[in-house]
Amino acid sequence: MASASPKKPLNLTPREREVLVWSSKGMSARDVGLVLDIAKRTVDEHVQTAARKLGAANKTEAVAIAIRQHIIGGEKP
Repeated sequence: MASASPKKPLNLTPREREVLVWSSKGMSARDVGLVLDIAKRTVDEHVQTAARKLGAANKTEAVAIAIRQHIIGGEKP
């Protein structure tokens, strides 16, 4: 039986984690960009890269995996 998820998520950059934290609060990419003073497109790229590293299909799944694996959660962005 294969393992449920590969153990490789700790290679997320601090910015990728930060974007996932803000996303976990329900913020849109546009809003995250405003808070972090970066373009929405840059936020989208960070989310996509984080999702790929986590093996997630989309932002929602990436956030769920990051919380479940204690990569994010509980901290203030």
